[in-house]
Amino acid sequence: MTPEQVGDRLGTLLAEAEVTVGQSGGQAYARATVDVPSGSWPAAVRAARDDTELACDFFDWLSAVDELAEGFDVVAHLWSTRHRHGVLLRTRVPRDAAIVGSVVDVFPGAAWHERETHEMFGIDFAGHPGLAPLLLPPEFEGHPLRKDFVLASRVAKAWPGAKEPGESEAGTARRQAMRPPGVPAPGEWGVAAAAPVSAAPASGPPGRTRPASGPPAAPASGPPGRTRPASGPPAAPVSGPPGAPASGPPGERRRGDGPAPAVGDGGDGSDGSDGSDGGA
Repeated sequence: MTPEQVGDRLGTLLAEAEVTVGQSGGQAYARATVDVPSGSWPAAVRAARDDTELACDFFDWLSAVDELAEGFDVVAHLWSTRHRHGVLLRTRVPRDAAIVGSVVDVFPGAAWHERETHEMFGIDFAGHPGLAPLLLPPEFEGHPLRKDFVLASRVAKAWPGAKEPGESEAGTARRQAMRPPGVPAPGEWGVAAAAPVSAAPASGPPGRTRPASGPPAAPASGPPGRTRPASGPPAAPVSGPPGAPASGPPGERRRGDGPAPAVGDGGDGSDGSDGSDGGA
């Protein structure tokens, strides 16, 4: 059935009540809308379920809309699993007497939806087995989805992006948009956070540093493990027992040894001759 046919069929079933039939938006996904008086609300839900042509046997959802001075619109969406069509049932209750009949006896699954609507809008459902708090703590006061409900957090703190006290309406720069919770800044994660901003990384293969500018230093000569000696002649080694003067090269006399022997003196009392008389 088309949405027009669904609306007309339900309007015929509820001919005794003042019914307004229409159609929602959504083009190919449009639904028939049927507005009924609050006193005919349970009967309209039952008729949409039990009629063989409509056969709306699936309860989808139920909620409300705050229309301020005009009251509250209670809305329910029903669907036919056999014929693949749906209908939006609506009824309006006054703000000062927000009460309508419960449809739990028609669709038991509506119990959760009626509890939430009662909690968020303050609408009573006559005949509901128990409208206990569902989402809010028992000590909570008020109905958050009413348009006249004052959010305490907005009294203590302005909406994100609102102007601070003293800011004029014109000539001020636009405030920076706030990031969602848990989302880091662009410089706190990813590639931008891996490399320093002030200096570019040195070129070359990974794990190697770039050498300083200038010619490379010449390596020290000699086999590995030996250091290069200082310039100049090597120092003479020290021989003998500790405290003895250092010995010099052969042919040099040491200081403190006395006068040097005469040339040709053998040291044995001879004058160095072969013992023959030179005059003989």
